[in-house]
Amino acid sequence: IRDRFLDLKDGTVLDTRTNLMWAAKDNGADINWSNAKSYCENYRGGGYSDWRMPTQDELSGLYDSSKSYKATQRSYDVHLTELISLSACCPWASETRGSDAAYFDFNGGGRYWNPQSYGNDRGLPVRSGK
Repeated sequence: IRDRFLDLKDGTVLDTRTNLMWAAKDNGADINWSNAKSYCENYRGGGYSDWRMPTQDELSGLYDSSKSYKATQRSYDVHLTELISLSACCPWASETRGSDAAYFDFNGGGRYWNPQSYGNDRGLPVRSGK
């Protein structure tokens, strides 16, 4: 069976099921929502300039309980393809609700909200593939 995810060897990974292109790793540091949004929009992986912050649905679509690896900066496991390297559990998502913003937890597999000022989550850029 063909793998759903393709490593494009240019810092990007293509999800052939959704046709979304993901950064091969998150920003690698604690970051608040607005800085994560800027990070995503300014990402230039694969030479593309139309990167953005993913939605909570897009992030949850990456979650795979059958896959597991250790987050690079934390002592717990995250559950998604190893082609996308997360340094911590939780990338921010684009949805906001007042002063809160959405994120997805790849350790437990849940959808949650944090204050946008919370500085402990990650930025994981995505773009729509061809």
